[in-house]
Amino acid sequence: MINAEHLTKTYGTKVAVDDLSFTVQPGQVTGFLGPNGAGKSTTMRMILGLDAPTSGSVTVAGLPYREHPQPLKVVGALLEARAIHTSRSAYNHLLALAATHGISATRVHQVIDQVGLTEVAGKRAGGFSLGMGQRLGIATALLADPDTLILDEPVNGLDPEGIRWIRDLLRGFAAEGRTVLVSSHLMSEMALTAEHVLVLGRGRLLADLPMSALLAQAASDVVLVRTPAADKLAQALTAIGATVSRTEVDALEVTGPTAGRIGDLARDLRISIHGLVPKHVSLEEAFMDMTRDDVEFHASASHPEDVDGSPAPVGAGSTA
Repeated sequence: MINAEHLTKTYGTKVAVDDLSFTVQPGQVTGFLGPNGAGKSTTMRMILGLDAPTSGSVTVAGLPYREHPQPLKVVGALLEARAIHTSRSAYNHLLALAATHGISATRVHQVIDQVGLTEVAGKRAGGFSLGMGQRLGIATALLADPDTLILDEPVNGLDPEGIRWIRDLLRGFAAEGRTVLVSSHLMSEMALTAEHVLVLGRGRLLADLPMSALLAQAASDVVLVRTPAADKLAQALTAIGATVSRTEVDALEVTGPTAGRIGDLARDLRISIHGLVPKHVSLEEAFMDMTRDDVEFHASASHPEDVDGSPAPVGAGSTA
C-alpha cells in the first residue's frame, strides 16, 4: 500500500505538487493520470525518496521508502529506463543490482527470461532499442519480487505484443494482492489495464475513484440513432425539444431525451429503428474534459499562422 498525506513540493515559487492525499490500495492496478506538468513524476520521485517533500509525507508498506532495510524487495520501480550503465550487459546490470540485496543469479536469469531478453542478455545495454531498454527497466523493477510496482510510461517503445504483455503482467501482479501504480499517457491502454484512477492537474488531485465510476461520471447524454426514416424522426424529436444532428444518411445524434423515450416515440410513429444506443465516452474524452482547465502546455493552432492571420516564419514554434 502507498499512502500520501498532504504531500506538497515546491521549487521556488513553482508549486509542483499541491497538498496531495491518496492511498493506492493493493489488489488492483491504479492508473496515475494527468497532463504534462501535472506533478506525476515529482510525486513518484517523492514516493521513492528521490525528492524530499516540502511538506507532508508518503509511505510504502507503512514506512518511508528510505527506511526499508531492503527497499528493492518492497518496491520495484521504473521511472527512467535509460538509467543504466551503458557499457554493461543486461545480465551484468541486473547481477550488480542483485548483489546489493543478496538476490541469486538464478533470479536474474528468471527475470531476463520473463521480460523476453534472453537472446540479448549478454549484449551492452547502451546499444538497446527503446523497447529493449523498457524491458530491461521492467526486469529491474521485478528483480527482487517486490510487493509494490511503480512504473512510469512502461509501454513506451513497446510493440503491440509487448504492450499486451505489460497489461497482463500488471493485472496478474495485482491479482496476487500486490500494489500497482502505473502512469501513462496512452489512454486506450489505461482503460484496459487500470481498475482505479488518480487524476492530477497542476499538482492537485482532481479525481480518486474506480475507472468505471470515472467513465460513468463523464457519460454523455447523447443517443446514437440509426433509422431509414431519419428525416421524419428528426422532425418529431425536434418538436419535443431534442437537439438533433445528422451524422450519416440514416444516422442521428440526439441530445435530450433518453434512449427509451426515443424508442417509444419511434414506435408511436411506426418508424423502424436499426440502432439505438447511448454514445460511448472513452477514457480519453473523460480525461480531456476533466483536465481541460489544468493543461500547462497547449499546442498551437493546426495551421502555421500568427494570431493576426499572417503566415508564421518558417520554423516558428518548432519543438524538435
